[in-house]
Amino acid sequence: MKMRKVFNWQLKRRVSYVYPQSRPKRQWAMIFDLNKCIACQTCSLACKTTWTSGKGQEYMFWNNVETKPYGGYPVAWDLGILSKLKAQEWRGDKYFGKTLFEAAEKDEKILQHISEDEDWAYPNIGEDEISGMVNRGDWIATLPHRIWMFYLPRTCAHCTYPACLAACPRKAIYKRPEDGIVLIDQSKCRGYRECVRSCPYKKSMFNVETRISEKCLGCYPKIEQGEMPQCVTNCIGKIRLTGFVSTPDNSRKDNPIDYLIHEKKLALPLYPQFGLEPNIYFIPPIHVPITFQEQMFGPGVGKAVETYKNIKDDQTLKGLLVLFGSFEKILHSFKVDREHAYGFDEKGKEIINVPVTEPIYVRDVFDKDLKAYRHNTP
Repeated sequence: MKMRKVFNWQLKRRVSYVYPQSRPKRQWAMIFDLNKCIACQTCSLACKTTWTSGKGQEYMFWNNVETKPYGGYPVAWDLGILSKLKAQEWRGDKYFGKTLFEAAEKDEKILQHISEDEDWAYPNIGEDEISGMVNRGDWIATLPHRIWMFYLPRTCAHCTYPACLAACPRKAIYKRPEDGIVLIDQSKCRGYRECVRSCPYKKSMFNVETRISEKCLGCYPKIEQGEMPQCVTNCIGKIRLTGFVSTPDNSRKDNPIDYLIHEKKLALPLYPQFGLEPNIYFIPPIHVPITFQEQMFGPGVGKAVETYKNIKDDQTLKGLLVLFGSFEKILHSFKVDREHAYGFDEKGKEIINVPVTEPIYVRDVFDKDLKAYRHNTP
């Protein structure tokens, strides 16, 4: 099959893709702070009760949270495709290895890993399993930790160069020009499952009742109303932020998504070497060995970790991270002063302001007005 050449800014080079380059007017994106995720699964249930509570959807988790290094939904989804992709060479911040489209087998559009039906049956496999044995007398003294694990929440990445879209023989999958969200036209889908096979992140799923494919919608009805998705607004750890990401040459410092991705380079894509330019970004955990994380998030992990460890000295970055989870509306711009962080909508109207440092109030043990004693609660 004849491939086109498109520019992938995450890899700093032109890569192969099935269709010519075409970017949307603006691109939906989401950022997760992995240092704050506690795997409460509130996001998973918020998504499931909203979108996948019907027949044939019992096994579906469009949003899932898995524990690394051993967890995965479906089982070993990442190990399967990484082992086929083989050598993945970075030189500095430029990728010289093959992408999934460039490594495709003969007569195939993209390199595929096909998960077995049973692999989808264990969404919580490996949860809370640590990387090794804890010996008697061990303690945590330094970063990174010798023994570790971390939680990885995942949704569809609404890629700039989607594998599902490229693989569909019916052209039933499309990318919305207004926001870059990738959707399946179910009236065109015939259930060939090429999207399920081809998506390396395994976020296209097959409904056994309707016999057609389904996937994360990016909560586009809420996006159209200027609101964040269900998984974001229900996150009790306040680890998520949704907005629109620009290309590096059009980055805006007052756009919170651009600021974290392009300006501070704190938020990184998951497996950028796949070549799809995913639009889900992760702030890497500071306690996990850099070498492990580099295979997941690319060569920028070390600098991102150092930036995060020094947040206390960066008022603007500290203020922006405090804005995570503080509102339901999409932030289009922000600013931070000595005491507060402010968020603004698309028209520049202030929609939220929060203190960068939460005030502490100390109350008397005995309340004279209520004639009651207060007890301190940890």
